[in-house]
Amino acid sequence: MPPERTARRPVESWEEDRPARVPRAPKGPRVLREPPRRDEGASPRRLGRLLLVLILLLLAAAVAYAVMFMPKQEPGTDSGAPGSATGSAASRGPQPSESAGESGGTEGTGGTGGTGDTGSQQPQTSRSAVALAPGYALRKDAEGFEVGVPEDWQRSPANADRQIRYGSDGFTLLVVPGRDTVKAGGGDPLAYQRDKERELQPFRDSSWSSSSGVRRVDVGRQAMAEGQFTWQESGGREVYVRNLAMIVDGRYHVIQAIGPESERDRVTEIYEQAIASYRVNA
Repeated sequence: MPPERTARRPVESWEEDRPARVPRAPKGPRVLREPPRRDEGASPRRLGRLLLVLILLLLAAAVAYAVMFMPKQEPGTDSGAPGSATGSAASRGPQPSESAGESGGTEGTGGTGGTGDTGSQQPQTSRSAVALAPGYALRKDAEGFEVGVPEDWQRSPANADRQIRYGSDGFTLLVVPGRDTVKAGGGDPLAYQRDKERELQPFRDSSWSSSSGVRRVDVGRQAMAEGQFTWQESGGREVYVRNLAMIVDGRYHVIQAIGPESERDRVTEIYEQAIASYRVNA
């Protein structure tokens, strides 16, 4: 026998049998997410780094300016003013009155300048022998002067320009004892050194030349001028020269130390020993 069919229930009866749903609790207000805050200390640190970089850049610029544009101080410029006089030996003494003939201390092709630094070696009237450095000897020259030079140096006879040379190994001490008169050369040793001194003619003629420390020094009645020069000789050698021109009894006496441009300290040593010991015999 076929099974009995159950009578179908209407849809409405199904819905009545389902349990009622519990109503959901109302949702609260949505909380907006705040963007992450930046570190409050980052801005001051960034500003500090920026200031440090600016300071370093300014320091670098100042150093570059000093290297490129500031006047270069030659070795020995603080060695003191030249000093000697008739019948006198140079030694330490009071400060002289100086008048810088040219200012600026510039260097360059054919340039001249002055450092205006004060000197310390001054002439004295004493005839006592000056204390020379080891390795130097006082030479009494037949041309009427005394000067300290390295012991092993040889003397060359005076030439037509009355230039007496002592030298060895590429170094030379040139002395001109009173060739030019003040009447002919003028009473300003600075102008004489710049324009008329024959020993500096190679400097004036050279296409590669420079000068520094050019100045006038007056000690009592003693008038002098000195300077430091570089030029290129005809053979191509670059030389460094310390020069002194001074008036003694109405005549110009010239002392000049010459050597390789790379041996400035040695040239300065020779020059200082010479001007400290130079004396004109009465």
